[in-house]
Amino acid sequence: MPQRTVVIGSRSGLHARPASLFVQAAARQPVKVTVARDGQPPVDARSLLSVLALGAQHGEPLVLAAEGDGADAAIEELAALVAADLDAKEQA
Repeated sequence: MPQRTVVIGSRSGLHARPASLFVQAAARQPVKVTVARDGQPPVDARSLLSVLALGAQHGEPLVLAAEGDGADAAIEELAALVAADLDAKEQA
């Protein structure tokens, strides 16, 4: 199962607008993707409530994992989204 650790780039962490954009992108993937904070069980990346419940803050690492055809591409796309400062794009 491919996985990747990525550091959260958004100043507000992975909640509100950044979480919504992440969940929408995860829902478009052809495979199920999970996301987890260090030491916590993974949650479905397509569930906004689950992603918000992670309480992930700016600068924290998250582990993205997926399985199946297209898993590597899905993780790559979502990792780029998590690493980006989505809050800055909102104000631009």
